Amino acid sequence: MTIKLGVPSKGRLMEKTFDWFGARGVSLSRTGSEREYSGAVEGIEGVELVLLSAGEIPRELAAGRIHLGVTGIDLVQEKLVQWDQKVQVLAELGFGHADLIVAVPACWVDVNTLDDLDAAAAAFRARHGFRMRIATKYHRLVRAYLHAGGVADYQLVDSQGATEGTVKNLTAEAIADITSSGETLRANHLKLLAEAPVLRSQATLFRSRVAQLSEADRGVLRALCAQLGVE
Repeated sequence: MTIKLGVPSKGRLMEKTFDWFGARGVSLSRTGSEREYSGAVEGIEGVELVLLSAGEIPRELAAGRIHLGVTGIDLVQEKLVQWDQKVQVLAELGFGHADLIVAVPACWVDVNTLDDLDAAAAAFRARHGFRMRIATKYHRLVRAYLHAGGVADYQLVDSQGATEGTVKNLTAEAIADITSSGETLRANHLKLLAEAPVLRSQATLFRSRVAQLSEADRGVLRALCAQLGVE
């Protein structure tokens, strides 16, 4: 067997991950065309590169089909119940920074905190007869955050696409989404609540706690972690 390393298959996250490993003497490269999800590893023996979507990597780690994976902490915590029992954080990589936030229409001048949001949700339901809709793809994280903040009388509606546009398109009254600069929020006339974000995320190197390892695999993993400077 070999140590399987899952890396995002495209975009800036893939490029930055390649750079991070390369700066530590492990060269990762994509082989074949853009449609082929194959790659090569140089600088250490016994490691296989597996190119996946960032959203697939948490599940592959939890299933033990890959030993290591790079993805956002937001995706791991959203997709994996009791995530820390299934994966271990080896290193935060210092890129891919983004906050999972709750945003409301900028014209809601009296809604700035979770208490304000709770009051607005109650008023919305009394006025319209249904719960205020919050569009998100992070249901588990957002539900826990709103529950801890005492917000009731809302419903989460699924959004896998342009979440910021759902308020303008009248399919939601508020959103919870990942943002790095806030520019898209402002362009869609949305504002952040004046609260700590749901989660601060960045690209992170994880180790599967359930993937099977032979003695040879353990040796490769130790050598790789030593070269990368991670525990």
